[in-house]
Amino acid sequence: MTGIALAYDSFGEPGDIPLLIVHGFLAASRNWRAVAKRLAERHHVYVLDMRNHGSSPHAEVLDYPSMAADLLAFMDSHGISRAHLLGHSMGGKAVMWFALHYPERVAGLIVADIAPVSYQHSFDDLVDALSRLPVHSIGNRKEAEEALAETIPDLAYRQFLLQNLLLKDGTYYWRINLDIIQKNAHHIVGFPDVGESRFVHPALFIGGGNSKYLDEDAIYAVFPQARIVKIPDTGHWLYVEEPAAFCSLVEDWLLAV
Repeated sequence: MTGIALAYDSFGEPGDIPLLIVHGFLAASRNWRAVAKRLAERHHVYVLDMRNHGSSPHAEVLDYPSMAADLLAFMDSHGISRAHLLGHSMGGKAVMWFALHYPERVAGLIVADIAPVSYQHSFDDLVDALSRLPVHSIGNRKEAEEALAETIPDLAYRQFLLQNLLLKDGTYYWRINLDIIQKNAHHIVGFPDVGESRFVHPALFIGGGNSKYLDEDAIYAVFPQARIVKIPDTGHWLYVEEPAAFCSLVEDWLLAV
């Protein structure tokens, strides 16, 4: 499988082993800039826009093998033989799949609030709500927020999603291709069968103390050397809720591996 060229931001000075940060579903590299700048004090950090997200190209396929191929292509094109990988949610699944298939390219693995399992929830209602938003007649972001309030009651989450709504020549449009997103959403909640594959090197899994996404048995079954740590009083967006604690765990791990 051939990967596509991903858009990215870069922070810090080039060093021996860079850190690649991979965002979650419907997010983008911009959501990780604050964390990346903290970590860039000691590391060269690349924050990637995954396919069909941010400024990266759109592609009809959006699954974990294709995302892993994109990561491999990125590393090859930048002359990176080994990298530390940090992924959250969808990005966490992408880096897990990458580590299982290209372990020799992984210097350190950090997964944030996700496990190598298929979840039961669906993104259908969410994507439908975004698709129904009359973007061409929206006058401002406040109107968009109010239009989505009934189906997406969490204001912070609405604002997060609306970062994908851009304005050009006086008209709003979605930066993401919602048709592609909708067709592939089942791949995101799922996780391919790993068979007998195991990542036998140390890996750090950071979970939100109030989150239910970490399945410890499933993690240890595929990542037997995993260390699992939870940040108290945080949910799925742990790196936003407690960035200092999150970055401290990442830094300590990177120093140890």
